[in-house]
Amino acid sequence: MSQKKRILTGDTPTGKLHLGHYVGSIETRLALQDDYDCYFLIANKHAFTTRADKPDQIRQSVIEIATDWLAVGIDPTKSTMFIQSEVPAIDELTFFLAMLIPFNRVMRNPTLNAEIRDKGLGDNYPFGFPMYAVGQCADILAFRPELVPVGEDQIPHLELTREVARRFDQMYCNVDPHTKDEDFVKSGGLFPIIQPKLGRVKRLVGTGAPSAETGQLLKMSKSLNNAIFLADDADTVQKKVMSMYTDPKRLKATDPGTVENNPLWIFHEIFNPDQNWVQENEDLYRQGKVGDVAMKRKLVEVLNTLIEPIRTRRKQFEARPDDVIDVLREGTKRANAVAEETLYLAKKAMKQDYFPRKLTIG
Repeated sequence: MSQKKRILTGDTPTGKLHLGHYVGSIETRLALQDDYDCYFLIANKHAFTTRADKPDQIRQSVIEIATDWLAVGIDPTKSTMFIQSEVPAIDELTFFLAMLIPFNRVMRNPTLNAEIRDKGLGDNYPFGFPMYAVGQCADILAFRPELVPVGEDQIPHLELTREVARRFDQMYCNVDPHTKDEDFVKSGGLFPIIQPKLGRVKRLVGTGAPSAETGQLLKMSKSLNNAIFLADDADTVQKKVMSMYTDPKRLKATDPGTVENNPLWIFHEIFNPDQNWVQENEDLYRQGKVGDVAMKRKLVEVLNTLIEPIRTRRKQFEARPDDVIDVLREGTKRANAVAEETLYLAKKAMKQDYFPRKLTIG
């Protein structure tokens, strides 16, 4: 096992990755993979919470995400990429951890409630939907990481994970409840009290109009059809940017424009490396001296410069799908070694370690 500090994060396979994923978490993963023992999970079981009738799509999305990871620069010689459903220790741990969380606590998770609302699920979601919040705790704790790079919307899930870790360590490892979070493992706990690590952009807005209900800009999401994907070709990026929502009151270039809460300028502030240009043109935009079209054309240039090398590498991996599967196979073997050790230690702490077992992944 590596002596480096460990991190765990991942993505649910709902399609290809977009710019929101990139600035929310992927940039952080790339920055950390040299100095940390990195485990990156493709949470394919969680995709079944809302798409159980589309197994073929989920399978394809697993490959798409793995290909995207390799294209952006995740190095399988430094980082472990693996498939959630092929690590059975996570399922066993999910069951045990579910006994430590009241159901009403799970349902108070604001991210869970936001997903129910945004996806229009009403009361028609499966039992597994709230269960995935517990499963996410197991996803993380199975690898006993210190850091979890996430976007802002995942913070409630991480807080639930922290609560579960404290509860387990106190109940089964006799850790004093007054122990500081950073001292739980030192005091005999199995699970560290994880720390989130937010990306430089907590929540990237999409290209579309605000919510009709709240008036707030919606985050970038495939399901909301407001995303720019890392695999989009140059023409597609141009079409999406040129149709991007801007200040609806700005009908002419001579009308003053609003920069605040304007996706066009949010994107420039995040992705344009020439921040002096951004500041100068924001001032001109407020004065009505530059128009949306010119500013969007500049943004097209900025985004295509960022995405082009990713697109090029992606095409190389798309031409070698067996190599992508091999990366996942080897990563899943390494992931199972860690998760099986965690499950063994958890069962030992719970006095449920009756027989030795050995897991083999082909």
